[in-house]
Amino acid sequence: MKKKEVSYTPDTLPPLTDAQRAHLAELANAPDDQINYDDIPELTDAQLAEFKRPEHYRPIKKQITARLDADVLAWLKAGGKGYQSRMNAILRQAMLNAK
Repeated sequence: MKKKEVSYTPDTLPPLTDAQRAHLAELANAPDDQINYDDIPELTDAQLAEFKRPEHYRPIKKQITARLDADVLAWLKAGGKGYQSRMNAILRQAMLNAK
């Protein structure tokens, strides 16, 4: 017997049954210590050490107000457009060097 393939989009999903809603509510209210992690292997320190940021990682930018010495600001702006990005790069390098 041939099985028919079914595909859904978010707009065409069938509504949840009352039993499904009750089961999801039960799972959401369960305490964390009742979660069974037996099928998930624990990561070793060696595995964790191999983790690295994704290649296209982009940190979230936050808008701030900062006061800089006039000569420092003039120096940053003298490099042309993008002085705020240069300032961020300088601060990031200082942060990484401090680690």
